[in-house]
Amino acid sequence: YAAVTEFDACAGIEVTASHNPIEYNGMKIVGRGSQPLSEQEFGRIKALAEESNFSQSQKQGAVVNKKEGARVAYVEKVLGFVDCSKLKSLKIVVNSGNGAAGPTVDAINKKLKEKGVKTNFVFVHNDPDPTFPNGIPNPLLEENRSSTANAVIAEKADFGVAFDGDFDRCFFFDHYGDFIPGEYVVGLHAEVFLNKEKGAKSPQRST
Repeated sequence: YAAVTEFDACAGIEVTASHNPIEYNGMKIVGRGSQPLSEQEFGRIKALAEESNFSQSQKQGAVVNKKEGARVAYVEKVLGFVDCSKLKSLKIVVNSGNGAAGPTVDAINKKLKEKGVKTNFVFVHNDPDPTFPNGIPNPLLEENRSSTANAVIAEKADFGVAFDGDFDRCFFFDHYGDFIPGEYVVGLHAEVFLNKEKGAKSPQRST
């Protein structure tokens, strides 16, 4: 998603089964500006696939590997949301679930150190492995939370973060190892980013 906007691409496709079992596969597709496709656009793709009547293109394209550039840009964007000089050296469990998150988490850790931030990450299932030897990384399922929760408790960490397989969702655990429902995380992020936006209003707090 980030690379589509970064490189002003016409569209982007991620080959992924997301949090489904390993025998599944599929594609996530976005248009220019990382915008989701409309029902009409998906309808056209569906019709083309069902007809299976593809013509050979007369134009020859070029394949350019943008992987490293995309990761560098993504890390800079993520770290641009915070003032790194004010980051505290919290002990954080990061569970990548043997999915796609690991290499980028490593890149973020490396860049933080380059900026002088003293990191204290505890990595769990950090290496990508398509066989998912430690189970399908879907922290929404209660039975898949124990590896993160137990690591938070064992390491006496400040909190934990667990990613899903294709690295487009993350889930948080408090210092007791308890799972934090996503709506609370969204609310915290909304308050932070609305306060950063010029002229924006903070969300109303309930009493």
